[in-house]
Amino acid sequence: MTAKTMFVGGARSGKSRLALESAERHAGPLHYLATAEAGDGEMAARIARHRAERGARWRTIECPLDLPEAIAAIPSGAILVDCLTLWLSNLMLGGHPIERRADELIAAIAATPLPIAIVTNEVGLGIVPAHPLGREFRDAAGRLNQKVAAGMGAAYFVVSGLVLPLRQFG
Repeated sequence: MTAKTMFVGGARSGKSRLALESAERHAGPLHYLATAEAGDGEMAARIARHRAERGARWRTIECPLDLPEAIAAIPSGAILVDCLTLWLSNLMLGGHPIERRADELIAAIAATPLPIAIVTNEVGLGIVPAHPLGREFRDAAGRLNQKVAAGMGAAYFVVSGLVLPLRQFG
């Protein structure tokens, strides 16, 4: 895994699987930073299934809001963040200061000496959302993805399990 790698794509594109495979190439401890919250039974079952699929090698850290702090607290190993768009949604729905938190995230990613893979959704390829909140989210996600991508050593767009390199070093 390149020191800082971003995987961007649509829902069920294969981006999380590819990020997991990338991180698992690291010999040290593996840290899965989960931003999802189990708001209902279906989501709780989904989270449990994904946790079991990752296996015992992974340490899961739930950080629906405190993602920058979670990154900064990991002393060794490799980090996988899944995913930025859920983190953004949590911030927006909770009324948190998005720009300040995004800047804190960028600083945490830049400061960690550890390999880190970031998973995020591309939400700007579809139709213009009909609802103002949908448009606000789409725009905020696009800005966040741009900020994070700017600091990545490698970035990949994932569609139907296929990978298109956007930026590739090493």
